[in-house]
Amino acid sequence: MNLRRILEKDAALSCALQLRSRSFPMYPAAVFFAHAGDSWFCLLVLLLIYIFAGPVWKVRTGTMGIVVFELALMVVVLKLLFKRRRPPGEWGQIYRSTDPHSFPSGHAARTFLLATLAVSFGPPWLAVVLWIWAPLVSLSRIALGVHYVSDIVAGIALGIATAAVFMMLLPAFEPALNAFLLSPFK
Repeated sequence: MNLRRILEKDAALSCALQLRSRSFPMYPAAVFFAHAGDSWFCLLVLLLIYIFAGPVWKVRTGTMGIVVFELALMVVVLKLLFKRRRPPGEWGQIYRSTDPHSFPSGHAARTFLLATLAVSFGPPWLAVVLWIWAPLVSLSRIALGVHYVSDIVAGIALGIATAAVFMMLLPAFEPALNAFLLSPFK
């Protein structure tokens, strides 16, 4: 099967999964979850926890914030390389005007990165909450028509892979990272 046919099937599946009406009962929930994965929202939550938490959570949330930022740079580079236009639609004008490219989904990458890191950084209930939240954010992006299914799948893979590589490399730079993240509080 050639790339054109794959993209056509992806577009058809994505269109079939879109919410057709704002009066659909799940529409407000889709809007909430679509924004709950915004980078500013995720970074704000991490910053608030960093400011008010003890040393252990300062390191954990600071680390998550740094990795979210690094992932954002990767997503921007990939979007500029692929330049895939977002699906046609009316919802999400802010995304369409500030970031017209959809592949890969930064929301899917970011939320699955955080969910994957939460497995290592614990507690278990947090990992469970984030592993429920991440798919809801991702599905809402398709339902509201700002991403294709393949954008989401690529974002999920990128987020999980980035978290896995980061966790493998963490022992090599953990002491320096801990010192950096705790230095403002000494």
